[in-house]
Amino acid sequence: MKRCLVTGGKGFIGSHLVNFLKRQGNWVRSADIKDSSYLKTEEDEFLRLDLREKENAMKAVKGIDYVWTLAANMGGIGFITEKHADIAYDNVMINSNMIKSAVEQNVGRLFYSSSACVYPEELQSNDKIVAFLKEKDAYPANPDSVYGWEKLYTEIMCKAFERDYGLDVRIARFHNIYGPYGTYDGGREKAPAALCRKVAMAKNNGQIEIWGNGKQIRSFMYVDDCCEAVYRLTNSSYKEPLNIGTDKAVTIDQLADMIIKISGKKLTKKYDTSKPVGVKSRNADLDELRKVLRWQPKIGYEEGLEKTYQWISEMVTKVHG
Repeated sequence: MKRCLVTGGKGFIGSHLVNFLKRQGNWVRSADIKDSSYLKTEEDEFLRLDLREKENAMKAVKGIDYVWTLAANMGGIGFITEKHADIAYDNVMINSNMIKSAVEQNVGRLFYSSSACVYPEELQSNDKIVAFLKEKDAYPANPDSVYGWEKLYTEIMCKAFERDYGLDVRIARFHNIYGPYGTYDGGREKAPAALCRKVAMAKNNGQIEIWGNGKQIRSFMYVDDCCEAVYRLTNSSYKEPLNIGTDKAVTIDQLADMIIKISGKKLTKKYDTSKPVGVKSRNADLDELRKVLRWQPKIGYEEGLEKTYQWISEMVTKVHG
């Protein structure tokens, strides 16, 4: 049993990870700026803290063996293309404080949740081909967003503290994690949740709106697989950034069609090309993940989207009738 800390423990991935770590028999503390989550969490201790303040980060890591840093100011494509300054400031402050505090409190290991947004824009500019992104492709660097630059900078900072102070670091680059018990409305939701909400709210024989032309290529990973991969990586000896996602590329159009089929409704789609869509093609290359973890994602789109849609549909009914 380890004494574990999950920052952002009331967020989407964080809340799932808290419960996953408990199932592995660990003692778990979670910390977050908010004190509630859609998923009922089972931590041993919760601290409501603003980790942009150094003294709060020190409180969070006290007596901890392993830290999973998931706290961040983030959202879907609409949010990260609009809120540049807040994302840059808040996340650099949170992560700087957590990394420095982990060193000062002699934490055994720190996991940092980076993003596929670190990859260069020019490698993801053609929606006619699937961009299989390898970890080494991050350099020469040219992320398409401030969010991507912030994530890449923090990767560099993690490695600097590893080199200068001996901090034992693991880094994952998440590729579009989805599932139930996450943000599904309000502007911070990501594509699978947004589409599930739109389909759930649409009347039969109605219409839903797709941002962009629907040809954008992505791959998506179900949150249970994400937690398994994160746990395996954190407990491995591998110290370089690793893609955590799937290599099952789909277009946003195809994703919407799968969700419509799950709903049982007959719906048409309209497209709004004035809305932000991000890069045109992004997909994880998993060669390194399979080699390092001796594992690969298990949950396919049909199973994962059905669970996600069912939960969001229930929430929509509860809130909107």
